[in-house]
Parts: sequence; structure tokens; C-alpha cells
Amino acid sequence: MGSYNWNWPILLKSPYFGWIVSGFEYTCLIAVLAWLIAFPLGSAIGIARSVDNRFARAVGTFYVDIFRNIPLLVQMFLWYFVVPELLPHDLGRWVKRDMPYPQLTTAIFCLGLYTASRVAEQVRSGLGAIGEGQRYAGMAMGLTGFQVYRYVLLPVAYRIIIPPLTSEFLGVFKNSSLALTIGVLELTSQARQIEEYTFASFEAFTVATVLYCAVTLLVILLMRVIEGRTRIPGTITVGG
Repeated sequence: MGSYNWNWPILLKSPYFGWIVSGFEYTCLIAVLAWLIAFPLGSAIGIARSVDNRFARAVGTFYVDIFRNIPLLVQMFLWYFVVPELLPHDLGRWVKRDMPYPQLTTAIFCLGLYTASRVAEQVRSGLGAIGEGQRYAGMAMGLTGFQVYRYVLLPVAYRIIIPPLTSEFLGVFKNSSLALTIGVLELTSQARQIEEYTFASFEAFTVATVLYCAVTLLVILLMRVIEGRTRIPGTITVGG
């Protein structure tokens, strides 16, 4: 039986090192921008699903059911290959070809909308965990419905759901690898490209794995610090 000959120095050569750096930058860019879409949109939808207005709840439920139950890979293909064909010719051509960075923009938009449906459920669960007492207390003090959410419910709910929100952000970071299916040269795609050029598959994917793990551990440590500083006694328990 033969043994594998590791060739780590090849990853430091041009252009392979540049490919890894570029892929990592694209991965971080996709994850951060998608989260900037997912968090506010998901928060709005989660709030809509918790209010008394039936229409708002129906719209929020429809959004969550659609985006959460369709696989993300299918959504990537739909947004990039199908949706532009359904638009007017000039607009569809602009979206698919003339728009700046069409593949990257589509990946960010798709991942953000998909993750928003998951964030919405976390926000709704956090609001539901508070109980009706604080809502009624705020209304008894003369606060409007908006003020009750702004000053009473949401500050508590967000602190409760810090752990699941951390998991959702890590999910965005890992799901960004699906952007390679529509041509975005993110980290996984660059690792595959290095494998094709050098046959150093173990080296390329080991480096990619280490980078994914490093970001994951950094985010977990940061969110643990935030969780510990913002927690309300009796609502969450900070793990050791």
C-alpha cells in the first residue's frame, strides 16, 4: 500500500496562496452581508408573527413556511437561473449579467432571505418565552404597542436568544459554501480549484477546514462574552 506525500509548501506558492486568501475574503463577505439582511428582516418577521394582527401573522407565517422549507441549494438555483427569466427582458438581463458581481450579489441576497426565516423563528420564540405579564405591565404604564416591543419585550428577547442566534450566524458562514454552485469563488470553491490544478486535495481542504473552524471558534468565544455581559439573571445560563 502506498502512502500519501504531503506537499504543504505548494499552498504558499503563487497563485494558490492568493486563491485561499481571496476565497476566505469572499466567504466572510457573503456571511456578513447576508447576516445584515437576515437579522433585521428576520426580526421584523418574527415580531409580525407575535402581534395580534392576523394579517401580519399570516404574512410572517407564509414567508417562514416558504423560505425555510425549500432547500437552500434549490433557492440558489431559483434566484440565479429562474427568477431573471421571469422578469422583463431588460431587467432580467441586468440581474443576471450586467448587475455588478451578479453571482456574488445573488448568493448574498438568497442566503440572507433564507436565514431571515430562521432568525424569525428564534425571535418569535424569544418573545413567546417572556410571557404576557411584561406586555400587560407595559400597556398598563401607558406605553403604545410599538413602545412595549421597543423598550420591554425585545431587549429581553434578544438576550434570551443569543445562543440560537449564534448558531444561525455560524450557519450563514457555513452555508456560504453553496455559493460555489452559481460560480462564486469562495473558500470551498478555491480549495476545489487548487485540488484540480495541483492534486493536493488533502492540503487544500485541510486549510479550508482550519479556516472554517477558526472563524467558528472566534464567533463562539465572542458571543459567550456578549452573552455573559448582557444576560438577565434567571433567564439564561452561561455554560462553562
